[in-house]
Formats: sequence, structure tokens, C-alpha cells
Amino acid sequence: MKAVSLKPNNNAPASLRAEDLVSKPLAEASTLPAYVYADPEFHAFDRQAIFASSWQLIARASQLSEVGDHVVAEIAGRPVIVVRGNDHVLRGFFNVCKHRAGPLALVNGNAPQLQCKYHGWTYTLEGQLRAAHEMQDAKDFDIACIHLDSVQVGEWQGLVFVAVHESAVKLEQLLSGIKERIEPIELSQLQFHTQISYDMACNWKVYVDNYLEGYHLPHVHPGLNKLLDYRSYATHTADWYSWQHSPLDGSQGPYQSGEAHYYFIFPNLMLNILPGRLQVNTIQPVSQRQCRVVFDYYYADIESAAVRDMIEQDVRFSDEVQKEDMGICARVQQGLESGAYEAGRLSPKREAGVHHFQELVRKSYREAGV
Repeated sequence: MKAVSLKPNNNAPASLRAEDLVSKPLAEASTLPAYVYADPEFHAFDRQAIFASSWQLIARASQLSEVGDHVVAEIAGRPVIVVRGNDHVLRGFFNVCKHRAGPLALVNGNAPQLQCKYHGWTYTLEGQLRAAHEMQDAKDFDIACIHLDSVQVGEWQGLVFVAVHESAVKLEQLLSGIKERIEPIELSQLQFHTQISYDMACNWKVYVDNYLEGYHLPHVHPGLNKLLDYRSYATHTADWYSWQHSPLDGSQGPYQSGEAHYYFIFPNLMLNILPGRLQVNTIQPVSQRQCRVVFDYYYADIESAAVRDMIEQDVRFSDEVQKEDMGICARVQQGLESGAYEAGRLSPKREAGVHHFQELVRKSYREAGV
């Protein structure tokens, strides 16, 4: 099966200055400049320079458990489909028919074969063209030579990822060390409960910056601040992700006492791991000043009445925190667009995660040929 090599369109915005991409240690660093959040040209540039070259979470493994199960998604403007083959192997393809670019599926589902919704060309679950009706008069047309173009697929802890560009780091390298660090928790054993989405009035990078520090907890999240020990709140970094953790006071909210772990995997995935609970957040850029955050909730148990009450409290509390973030992120976006702000210094004690993320953004921009 041929894997297509897509060259991202890395036409850099005219406002991007090479001097703003110089890497500096945290104690000397300033933030990314305001224009990378405010200039509309960065929406398309981020999609190509960052999202097209990274792994994207697109499904739960439970959605692809049976032969013929498939999910559809879009990554940096490129339609993709992942399907469970007759040999039970997961494969990914561009969701684009080789005839005239029609879609092979419009929604998630199950089918014994993939059939284009435009003219009906039919492919096996392994991507081989098997039928193209009314093509008998086409000279030198051989269905055996026609295959769907493949994309990379990987599965980790019950989550399914796709990368559309060959330059993406290996998935095992991207996530190296997380499974061992959270043991004995097995994320794949947790049960999916519900999905909730929020439309945020800010650039996707504003939302990520906000997630990556506990600096704002006392000022924006009074309820959450009671649960976490701000003095013990710590941030660590790896090559492609960072993680924050804090002791968790179970007497102050819907959670059990223990440890709260917040993982951010570049560029747009967040794993919030608490005792008996996982929240997976993905951030989807919509425009220069808007993103969508998708929350998937998982629990060790979703059946008993007592647990259902806890889940209801958890989702309600999470919604409260999210709405607090929606408000402050919208105001930060306004500030970044105001012309009154260029860049600011970072707190070495509290903003190591922000610095780590912004350094990876700078790296992606440099690799885009700026």
C-alpha cells in the first residue's frame, strides 16, 4: 500500500520575524509575540507547519473493535478514514477516492467494504480497488493497480492516532515514559462515558498556554484551587510533552484523595488523570480567534448509582472550571489583538510548561523554513 508524501504548505505569514524564533532558556525567555495569536495568516500556517506534521487523536479503540468499523476525521484540512480490516489490522487512508476525489465515508460506522459516495467505486477494507463500474472502455485501466493512499495509524492505551505526514515523530517516541509513570493505572481499562465540546473565543495557542500553568489557579479557579495544593504544584518536561501534578484533597470536591496528573502532548492533546477518572481533551483550531475543545470522560466504573452521582458532580464541576477558562481566554485574546501588548517575561517557577510548548512552536516554525 502506497503511503503518500505530502509536503506541508509552509508559506510563512509576512509578520513572522526570525528573531522571534530564537530559542532561549526559561530564565531568559519571553513569550511568543502577540502577532502569532492575532494575525489571521497564522491559522493556515499553524495547520500546515504544526498539525499536518503531528499525530492527532481521532478515535477510541472501542470504536474500531469489529471488522469493518471505521471512523472519519479531518487533519489540517485533509480528510482521513481509519478502518479495521478483515485481518483485524487497523489501517488509515485519505478519505479520497482515486477516481474523482469523492469521500469513501461521511460518518463513523461499519461496512464490509469502502464505497465512494460520489460514483460508487468500491474498495476492500485494505484499500485495494475491487470494482469500478462502467470503466470497461478506459484504455489500460487495471483495478489491481489502484490503491487508496495510506496514512500512519497508531494505538496507545485504548486511543487511536493518525499522522498524515511522514515527518511526524514516531508515536512511541512522542508518548515515551507516560505509561510507566502513571502505573498501576491502565488508561485502556477505563470506560468511556460522555463527550462534551466547548467553543472558545481564542486562538488555540492561548488555550494551550492557559492549560500549561497553575499560576492562574488562585485568581481564576477558586473551586479548583481548594482541591489542589498550589504550593506543591509542579511542572516537568520531556521531549514532546510536559506534565503537571499536585496532591488532591478529596474532602473538597467530587474526587478521591490522591494525585492529580495533567499531561500535555504536543501540539493539542491533554490527559487529565485523577483517581478512577481520565479526561481527554483535544484542541481543534477553527479560526485565528476561535478553537473547539473536545472533552472525553472516562471512569473506572460507570454502572453503580453512587458512581453515577460522582460522575454527575465531576462533569458539573469540570463545566464550571471550563467556563472560567472560557472567560479569561477570551479576554487574553482581546489583549493580544489590542496592539497594547507585544510579549512578556515568563515565571521560571510557574511557567515551565508554557515555555516548553512555545519552544516547540518555535521549533516547528523554524523547520517550516522560516
